[in-house]
Amino acid sequence: VLYYSKRFRILTKPSFQYKTFGRHRPQVTRQSSPPESTMSSSRIEYSEKYADEENEYRHVILPKELAKELPKHRLLSESEWRRIGVQQSRGWQHYAIHRPEPHILLFRRPLGTDPQTGQIDPELKRLALEEYKGQFGLRGN
Repeated sequence: VLYYSKRFRILTKPSFQYKTFGRHRPQVTRQSSPPESTMSSSRIEYSEKYADEENEYRHVILPKELAKELPKHRLLSESEWRRIGVQQSRGWQHYAIHRPEPHILLFRRPLGTDPQTGQIDPELKRLALEEYKGQFGLRGN
């Protein structure tokens, strides 16, 4: 059974189970709480993707308590941001640190990146660029 959480826009399993004893009413028993890192990673928020002529972008908002554990003056490698619970398709690169809000990670990847392989597919790139130009009325350029 999954429940939709409006606050975090995710599907979650309930933190309790019903146990029945014959014809008696069900009793509610609490399950053990998940580890703190799991709770923090479930509170990570992801923006919609946006693009320019070269790249597509998105930002990821980490819970502030999770962000306190991150290095302050360098970008994260893919293995590092995956280890803290950020979940994205392949090809994304942490490209900038937003100094006023270090709990917001900025990501980009080249237009036409195949989400399965992380490699640039020329046909996907052409289609993505056409879509971008169509959104801004730049078809003839």
